[in-house]
Amino acid sequence: MTDQLPLDPIALSQALIRCPSVTPVEGGTLDVLVGALEPLGFTCHRLKFSAEDTPDIENLYARIGNGEPNFCFAGHVDVVPVGSGAAWTVDPFGGEIKQDRLFGRGAADMKSAVAAFVAAAAAYLEKNGPPAGSISLLITGDEEGPAVNGTKKMLEWAAEQGEVFDACLVGEPTSPETLGEMIKIGRRGSIICRLTVTGIQGHTAYPHLADNPVHKLIAVLNALTTIPLDQGTQHFQPSSIAVTSVDVGNAATNVTPEKATAVFNVRYSDLHTSASLRDWIEGHIRAVLGENATDVELEIDLTGESFLTPPGPLSDLISGAVETVTGRTPELGTAGGTSDARFIKDYCPVAEFGLVGRTMHKVDEFVDIADITALTEIYRLVIERYFAVSEASSR
Repeated sequence: MTDQLPLDPIALSQALIRCPSVTPVEGGTLDVLVGALEPLGFTCHRLKFSAEDTPDIENLYARIGNGEPNFCFAGHVDVVPVGSGAAWTVDPFGGEIKQDRLFGRGAADMKSAVAAFVAAAAAYLEKNGPPAGSISLLITGDEEGPAVNGTKKMLEWAAEQGEVFDACLVGEPTSPETLGEMIKIGRRGSIICRLTVTGIQGHTAYPHLADNPVHKLIAVLNALTTIPLDQGTQHFQPSSIAVTSVDVGNAATNVTPEKATAVFNVRYSDLHTSASLRDWIEGHIRAVLGENATDVELEIDLTGESFLTPPGPLSDLISGAVETVTGRTPELGTAGGTSDARFIKDYCPVAEFGLVGRTMHKVDEFVDIADITALTEIYRLVIERYFAVSEASSR
């Protein structure tokens, strides 16, 4: 099928994989994309953003058409480190094809999806000409990193330029095992909490002369982790708390430490917000420690609030294209970690659909060649049907 397309998504995927773009390095990926998009008629803007204590990031915004509606594809071309290169059986940045699979860092997450959308846009334009509205791409190099100088700042820049997005498809890998299993219509929220309890250092043989913060910390953690936050909702699995670190910095076996610190991560549904969870956590601290709760410090780092794009026109559009190409009816889910959709949801309806994610971030990351071809056709149908509907509704 790829030889019938004006732009080969397999070759473009290989070209992107061969760019060593480990965050924050751009690695030549944007040159590859601009080289593919400008001949199609896209106007390309390379955007570099900076912030204190974070690396500079190069990003790309490309658009064809000036009218409304503006259908946007969002994705990233940065990748995580390869880890132990010796553990790979192929060159992580070789873009090698073996047994009908394309290997390399970013093959699944998510350079092949970016290539598929560009190829889909090329196929749409060849068949239909410029759309009645606009097609745009929002491509960042900071999704796998701090996510400070990427999509968030690109969206702010676009708003300043008068750019309006009417719908957005994010090409993150969404299917656990088989292409077409899942469309993500939201994401759980995530907060990272650091809880420090201060006591009084002393000799373990004289506990009445000390105040052991470890015991208090354990009691609080027990209260936080034994009572479920919720039972989940129609679209969200139950919220969860995972303790990731407990540290007292104490090398002595006969000394009660002065401080004890725990770090835990809360992944939560749309039944909660970061503010309501702070209140919930602080309430448990007061309930467990009473008057001693004043000796506790709670720091919360918000990764992203939970959000949901209710099932409707956008998810229906993607589902229909998936069913046409694969014969599968995708589940509408919210599982997994955070993505840049958490920023985009403040600007327009957003949903995520991409390749199978079972090898992402792993050694010998790969994607089936047939899946790239099928994803290209799914994206082409999404574009075609989106503008067909918008044209019909404007008559």
